[in-house]
Amino acid sequence: MAVEEENNICNESVFDKVYNSLVVSIRNFIFFKCGDRDRAYDIAQEAFIKLWQNCGKVNEGKARSFVYKVANNLFLNEVAHQKVVFKFKQEKRPSMDHQSPQFILEEKEYGEKIQRALAELSEVQRTAFLMSRVDGKKYREIAEILGISEKAAGKRISDALESLRKSIKNI
Repeated sequence: MAVEEENNICNESVFDKVYNSLVVSIRNFIFFKCGDRDRAYDIAQEAFIKLWQNCGKVNEGKARSFVYKVANNLFLNEVAHQKVVFKFKQEKRPSMDHQSPQFILEEKEYGEKIQRALAELSEVQRTAFLMSRVDGKKYREIAEILGISEKAAGKRISDALESLRKSIKNI
């Protein structure tokens, strides 16, 4: 299905127009998620590179949603990678000599149980909970980032806490 020439993102002037109209909002969108300007800039640039690579498939009217979706996916992939790196670092942490082997084993088991409990949360609950507890974001900020109401953000976090309490009750 060919895209009309005047709306074709492969046309440099159309791409420039789309880029100039969206780049700041895409960077802000990612910045609100990660809090790192450089990272937000890099992800925004990667999203526009993907748009250029797929220019024949995306017309000007769909470019906004395409770039937001790609930027969000790039961010989520990066977060998933960071979780793997963090988990690896936690597992490779040197043990202290004064701690008993029993304590070290219990600590490791406790960490695994917490990781499992977090993994059992729904994606929306986990995202809101981690943004609140790890990133220190307020309900209002979470609501803006996720595009939901402040009350919905609070509900997601509340549900996550309730689920975690049930999962971790036996620890």
